[in-house]
Amino acid sequence: MEPISDFFSLLSTYLWGWPTIILLLGTHLFLTIRLRVPQRKLLTGIRLSIKKDDKADGDVSQFGALATALAATIGTGNIVGVATAVALGGPGAVLWCWLTGVFGMSTKYAEGLLAVKYRVKGDDGCTYGGPMYVLERGLNMRWLGILFAIFTALASFGIGCTVQANSIALLAQETFGISPWIIGMIVCLLSALVILGGVKMIAKVCTILVPFMAGLYVLGCIVILCINCSFVWPAIQLIAESAFNPSAAGGGLVGATVMMAARYGIARGLFSNESGLGSAPIVAAAAQTRNPVRQALVSSTATFWDTVVICALTGLVLVSSILAYPDITYADGAALTKVAFSKIPYVGAPLLAFGILTFAFSTIIGWSYYGESAVNYLEGRKTNRFYRILFIVSLFFGSIINLDIIWNIADCMNALMAIPNLIALLLLSGVAARETKKYLWENRLNEFDSD
Repeated sequence: MEPISDFFSLLSTYLWGWPTIILLLGTHLFLTIRLRVPQRKLLTGIRLSIKKDDKADGDVSQFGALATALAATIGTGNIVGVATAVALGGPGAVLWCWLTGVFGMSTKYAEGLLAVKYRVKGDDGCTYGGPMYVLERGLNMRWLGILFAIFTALASFGIGCTVQANSIALLAQETFGISPWIIGMIVCLLSALVILGGVKMIAKVCTILVPFMAGLYVLGCIVILCINCSFVWPAIQLIAESAFNPSAAGGGLVGATVMMAARYGIARGLFSNESGLGSAPIVAAAAQTRNPVRQALVSSTATFWDTVVICALTGLVLVSSILAYPDITYADGAALTKVAFSKIPYVGAPLLAFGILTFAFSTIIGWSYYGESAVNYLEGRKTNRFYRILFIVSLFFGSIINLDIIWNIADCMNALMAIPNLIALLLLSGVAARETKKYLWENRLNEFDSD
């Protein structure tokens, strides 16, 4: 298996290299300009996300769709991943990560818009959508939609299933001394209770779990920043300076360059919020919304919460802790995070453990829906129950085996998902611009879609 693992490791390095980063970031910038900076309507999106649109078509509320998307995107990458970016690229990586989130909101907006625009109503009365339907119905490229669905289904068993279960099992063993076999069975049971209920059950659980876990984590970050209050402003200055001059970070960071800070910060931002990867539009298509632009605005807030808020807070906590405690060095990401959170007396370590456990579990249930939707597109609803059972069984094996090769394959599938999705976004940017002009800039957000 080692040669196979090495192959996918090398392929992952190329797929997540500068060409993909430039393509994703370029799409963010292009759509920001083409759609006339939809980020300006952030507050409108937040307001719409908590309103019900019961008279509109769809299977779940707009907030339910947003919570499910956040469940899949808010993961361990928001905690350990940001720390890894700081460890490898320096404090400046935090600014690049944040900027990626700001511009990525426009891409997440366009994804949500097109997903609703081209969604379909199945024979069972349920609503289905996502990049595969956009490619088929918007561009007459079903073959490319099939490729996207294959990549998504494979990725769901990797980044959305086995690797998350493995993270939970390892953390529980290290923190609480519980056997991975026991954790595997618990994860399977809890996941089954949610996943077997379908998208409505998933959305219902996510609307409760996501605000609670994210709110508790943000509260923990705020406590640390209060403890480090005299170092918060210097940390902000250091982040800004070292984004363009890594030597400003001091001797703790060896060999860092502006390119390294940008590469690791941008890559972490892109991977964290998944803007452009095509996953979140799958659940956005199921939202009850009267026109595509309303859900597009709601979808864009996911990137704001995930990267602009949570990743930025994590980065600020880490950098302020480095300044406040000279004994902290630019170690590996996991160690850096543990040291920072240990500064909260008594509850710091348990809070970090709880955050990682809940973030990983939420990713599992969110990605289960993405994978099921992809399989449904390929084979029809008759395979849904089989997929759910296979997904749940995979959680158990993910908890007890070494997953180096799975990590590498999952990274590759994630990157490959972006290619068909970006083709759809760029070729249909004119459609997104027309819909945006019609409903957003002409103040017709309350109208029902007449198409």
